[in-house]
Amino acid sequence: MISHRTLVTALRDLGLTTRSLVIAHVSLARLGRDPRHAESVLDALLENCHTLVLPAFTYQSVVADAHRQAGTDPFLSDAPPASASAGPSRPDIPRDGETGALAEALLRMRGALRSDHPILSFAGINAFEAFQRQSLEDPWGPIAWLTENDGDVLLAGTDHTANVSLHYAEKLAGRKQFLLRAQTAQGIVACPGCPGCPDGFNAIEPRLVGVARRHELQGATLQLIPLRDLIHVAVSWIRQDPRALLCDRLGCERCSEIRAAVRLGD
Repeated sequence: MISHRTLVTALRDLGLTTRSLVIAHVSLARLGRDPRHAESVLDALLENCHTLVLPAFTYQSVVADAHRQAGTDPFLSDAPPASASAGPSRPDIPRDGETGALAEALLRMRGALRSDHPILSFAGINAFEAFQRQSLEDPWGPIAWLTENDGDVLLAGTDHTANVSLHYAEKLAGRKQFLLRAQTAQGIVACPGCPGCPDGFNAIEPRLVGVARRHELQGATLQLIPLRDLIHVAVSWIRQDPRALLCDRLGCERCSEIRAAVRLGD
């Protein structure tokens, strides 16, 4: 297991400081942590940044059947199985693998907040202003705020398929977004602007040479990428090649829908 002090030092070597604003994607397993001990990783992160944001997405609340009947959203054909019997979105974070465990641990900390989007919520410390930017119509507002304020994205033992900031870049580049509906305590709510598939996102790696700072830590790769640079690179590439960052997975209906929209626009 990577020790707390070793992780703190590695994060500082990457360039994080107590003034940093960070959206983090972390593989607890690659850092040698059981999900039940996520707090130790969060402590290391909070020693090295002022604002910490984590995805706390709840696709469990998606109402899949209504979309399939209406034929409005291809996401649902490969959505998580739980979405077929959606439960209401609620303030507590359902455990959803490592992301859910880390978000749960963060929300147990004093001063933690969760944004209130029924599907694409975020958990954070010192993130009030960022979360004020989110709405049903603009789910990526927190990432926009971090980008405008010189924030960074941290990948710790993960790759770009976890990098949700690239979805914000897709939106800025004009890529097709998707409509989902979520079951909430107040009933079913329409959620526009939901993302496509991230399975092709690792293709951006070569374009970030000289932009991303990397640190190898006992078999785990840490990367710190300035959000302004990441978004600029991704938006420019998608505008140049509207099929950039789409996956090649057979049967991916989201990427197929985007390719079809590109052909219609040609």
